[in-house]
Amino acid sequence: MRLLCMVTSALALVASATAASATVVDPADDFIPTYTGPQNGDVDILSGDVAFDGTSYFLTSTQNGDIGATAGSIFVWGVNRGSGAPRLTFGTPSVGAGILFDAVIVMFPDGTLRVVTIPLAGAPTINVIAGGTDVLGDTLSATVSLALLGSMGFAPEDHTFSLWSRTRVNPALDGTNAEIADFLPSSMVARTVPEPATWLSMLMGFGVIGSAMRRSRKARPATELA
Repeated sequence: MRLLCMVTSALALVASATAASATVVDPADDFIPTYTGPQNGDVDILSGDVAFDGTSYFLTSTQNGDIGATAGSIFVWGVNRGSGAPRLTFGTPSVGAGILFDAVIVMFPDGTLRVVTIPLAGAPTINVIAGGTDVLGDTLSATVSLALLGSMGFAPEDHTFSLWSRTRVNPALDGTNAEIADFLPSSMVARTVPEPATWLSMLMGFGVIGSAMRRSRKARPATELA
């Protein structure tokens, strides 16, 4: 009975660690009507996911084709840390009126990662991380430290994330919605995952369970002989 309780507790911990996925899916070939760039699969977003372990965010997006086929393509995560504003309202019709953010995390097909935080006043802070974006076929992923983002009022676990793709004809100019190819249909709050120390405790717990089961099997023949 004690062994059964140990197994049940361990399984409950695993279930709580993997529940409440924040993955948002998006239909294929749903390019924004005002987008004028090439409608290639690599800028057609199929899904996005954000996880948070207390110190870092883990962002993943999957596209409808291998990354890098479209020149100038980038993938932008808008983060609302508490002072988010609708910053994609240019153009007619506007394509991002409901997208609020006060920071962006930009993934580049060459593996570069750019983290930009936007203060209430003054110039943005830009951190460029070479090799910060992992590119694998049609999937992009990155780990972003909470220290790079900070907060503007929201607790870290309450930050919201939006994702869009774009092709930048002019890297110095974002003032047109003709470059925005696709949006995820909704923003998301990161799902919570255990910190590394918690995973270690879980693995140690499974080790204890395994030892207990081995001892139980060894003791059974002696009991039967008695």
